[in-house]
Amino acid sequence: MILGLIDEAVARGARQEKACALLNIEARTLQRWRRQDIGDDGRAGPKHPPANKLTAKERARVLDVANSPENRDLSPKQIVPRLADQGEYVASESSFYRILREEEQMGHREPSRRPSKPYRPEEYVATGPNQVWSWDITYIRTPVRGLFFYFYVVVDIYSRKIVGWTLELEESAEHAEAMIAVACEREGVRRDQLVIHSDNGAPMKAATLLAFLQTIGVVPSFSRPGVSNDNPYSESLFRTVKYRPEYPREPFKSIEHARRWAVWFVNWYNNVHRHSSIKFVTPQQRHEGSDGEILAKRASLYEEAKAKNPNRWTKEIRDWSHVDKVVLNPTQNTNEAAGEAA
Repeated sequence: MILGLIDEAVARGARQEKACALLNIEARTLQRWRRQDIGDDGRAGPKHPPANKLTAKERARVLDVANSPENRDLSPKQIVPRLADQGEYVASESSFYRILREEEQMGHREPSRRPSKPYRPEEYVATGPNQVWSWDITYIRTPVRGLFFYFYVVVDIYSRKIVGWTLELEESAEHAEAMIAVACEREGVRRDQLVIHSDNGAPMKAATLLAFLQTIGVVPSFSRPGVSNDNPYSESLFRTVKYRPEYPREPFKSIEHARRWAVWFVNWYNNVHRHSSIKFVTPQQRHEGSDGEILAKRASLYEEAKAKNPNRWTKEIRDWSHVDKVVLNPTQNTNEAAGEAA
């Protein structure tokens, strides 16, 4: 009957693969049946129950044991060894699991807390400057082994501009609060305008800092514990900090020495560095909105070059289109996914 139905469908113009899919068989399975001259559906299967199938009484015994007061909070992998220690065999562990699953009794069977589901931090989309910031702290080496300076940096994820920084002798929420306050005032941030993302460090989650952010109407956002990929813009920035040729190979001699270098780096990064993820304009150009004109001029230049020497171009000109949005912790893989190199 199965072969006849497929032949009829094919005769009326259907594709054999589609007809097989509707009947839940593979086209190669159909070919094998024809080659073996089975004549019909070869999936008939056994017509009698397995010889080792548990009886209704044995099945009921499994359920009674699993739901008894001493076992109802235990999983089968705990029940079966306990029964063995008592000199009793009721059924295998897999049989316990199968019967409980069929009876819809495979819920949480332990008094312990249910395992929590992994969560992703909320996705934030920046379509302009001063909508989503990211901040973090990195260690800066000193001449004293085990002693560090601390470089606090806030970066706007849309423009990649460093909008605030400080370099201190210790980590503290007070330094972070002062840095963010100055950055918000300089950038003219209004209430309910800004989200600021960070990891789960002690200064980031300090009650005083969170209270300050609530007071000025800034929404805090946090990475998952131990997941650096949730704060990719700051991580990428710090890699650029420490891999610059100008970064001293030897430890900074003093806090003043480190701060002088930080002043130079922030100016270079914002005003000189052409960032690969924003089409090689500087963060300051993108932050102030002049990048659109710059990219348009580049596209026009390339179009003119192609028109003059079309034989040199086998494809379209380089993509100089404007990056309209940047996503922090995207829920799906997108072109704007975070983590691009600085």
